[in-house]
Amino acid sequence: MTARQKILKFFYPLWVEFHKLTGKETRIALNTKQVTPPQPVYDLSVQLNNGNSLPLQSLKGRKILFVNTASDCGYTGQYDELQQLYQRFQDQLTIIGFPANDFKEQEKGSDEEIAQFCRLNYGVTFPLAKKSRVIPAADQNDIFKWLTDKNRNGWNTQPPTWNFSKYLLNENGMLIGYFDPSVSPLNEEMLKAIE
Repeated sequence: MTARQKILKFFYPLWVEFHKLTGKETRIALNTKQVTPPQPVYDLSVQLNNGNSLPLQSLKGRKILFVNTASDCGYTGQYDELQQLYQRFQDQLTIIGFPANDFKEQEKGSDEEIAQFCRLNYGVTFPLAKKSRVIPAADQNDIFKWLTDKNRNGWNTQPPTWNFSKYLLNENGMLIGYFDPSVSPLNEEMLKAIE
């Protein structure tokens, strides 16, 4: 962990409190109308950072939380909270981190370096995808194309606003919620949606 990463980890709780007070990056959008996706998410696969492919079809019956991540961000401390969430709900929830360098180059490492950083510093055991682009672009990751296109997911058009934007799907592959970066993975609204 670099000196900058240590400082960011130390100040993470203050960073989140500051954003709560200012209302910045604290949006939660829920699929209150229970809109079914026109295109099943289960048609897609995740390219993992170890070279394997994870067909989402294999996760039917489980909730899935997709999170775009970065190792050198004020929100990087959320890796710890994501791991806690993963352990707490391991029988019903799969978390998949999507390292991306889309916001101020805060994810510069290789897939191997990112995985090592997450394991050593935050004890991450949930799957990490191959580093990719998560914001709208021609080469946007297919999962994030689905998550941010209402013609695919049924209702949501919100792209990640920064690192650690979170998208929660229910056991049937329905996108049930979007959570801004400042919203903790252990937030009451998130826990309620998972339980």
